[in-house]
Amino acid sequence: MAYAVVMGETGCVTFRFYEELNDLLPENRRKRDFAVPLAGRRSVKDAIESLNVPHTEVDLILINGVPVGFDTLLAPGDRVSVYPLFETLDIAGVQRLRERPLRDPKFVCDVHLGKLAGKLRLLGLDTLYRNDYTDVELVTIQERERRAILACDRNLLKSNRVTRGCLVRSRVVPAQVCEVVRRFDLAGDLRPFTRCAACNGILADVDAAMARPRIPAQTAAWCDRYRQCVSCGTLYWEGTHFARIQAWVDGLRGG
Repeated sequence: MAYAVVMGETGCVTFRFYEELNDLLPENRRKRDFAVPLAGRRSVKDAIESLNVPHTEVDLILINGVPVGFDTLLAPGDRVSVYPLFETLDIAGVQRLRERPLRDPKFVCDVHLGKLAGKLRLLGLDTLYRNDYTDVELVTIQERERRAILACDRNLLKSNRVTRGCLVRSRVVPAQVCEVVRRFDLAGDLRPFTRCAACNGILADVDAAMARPRIPAQTAAWCDRYRQCVSCGTLYWEGTHFARIQAWVDGLRGG
């Protein structure tokens, strides 16, 4: 079992990071011992984030085998085990660091994740996005609306005000979608074609006669079912891409 050693003048603290948390460490520090200075009194949260692991990625901390909170102060000789989020696993009876998995999943994306936001909306997931959100706005929205922040910025997720978030590792959109669905255990929550990919509004059925003047004649000749965003008015129908999207959704559901 590989541990990381955090040493200071008064002694050392031994860390072990589990599973995908190792992905957030430099390669030369993954699954092996490494030492960094421990200066004076320090909380376990501060020590973990000094290693560039945002607290939003952590669901369980054990110090000497006992579950603890982020504000617990480290002492020389402590052995610390740090575990990632267990959205899909049952660890009932253990003191986890946040509420249970999102059962009303809602998200807000940082400025780098516009394409991901569109894909999540396509899956029916309530996802806010603007390309000019500031970090302060993102945190405020998270607090006010109980949304999880999806971000590429580790420093944003280190904020003490952020209680629910996810560091999106991949830079490839399909892989980003898989990350979010897996991380928040959303396979059973997908409701494709119920939200507007453009603005996040709800889609509602609209009469074909009202829709036809707004669509190509060749589409109107065969399509008789349309949905419209109640917020921005964007019109949707099951075109040639529908079967491909449905197959993608089935794959995310594990079908």
